[in-house]
Amino acid sequence: MPDRNVKSQLTPPSQEPQFSKKVGDIERRKLKAMKNQHSELWIGFAMVGVVGWAVATPTLLGIALGVWIDSHHPGKYSWTLMLLMLGLMLGCWNAGYWVAKESATIRRENEKDS
Repeated sequence: MPDRNVKSQLTPPSQEPQFSKKVGDIERRKLKAMKNQHSELWIGFAMVGVVGWAVATPTLLGIALGVWIDSHHPGKYSWTLMLLMLGLMLGCWNAGYWVAKESATIRRENEKDS
């Protein structure tokens, strides 16, 4: 049978509640991660889709508008290329907005869990 003095030498009594709380917090996070593992996978796929469409939609709209302008009002400069670049920049800004928004949400959830 182990000696009580050995136990008291290993973990001071004042630190036992803190250690138990840390272990409990870690276990709660692991259980939550296991529970949400499959749903987070699909959320990740959906996020990639949202980011892709956030870039593709303004780019394609810019191209379509540019082709229409070039066909109806030919000029020295290509409106298709200019509006393609504008749509691409707008789409990248839009995607950055969505990623920043989701990152902030994830950070808030992680802080709430801690």
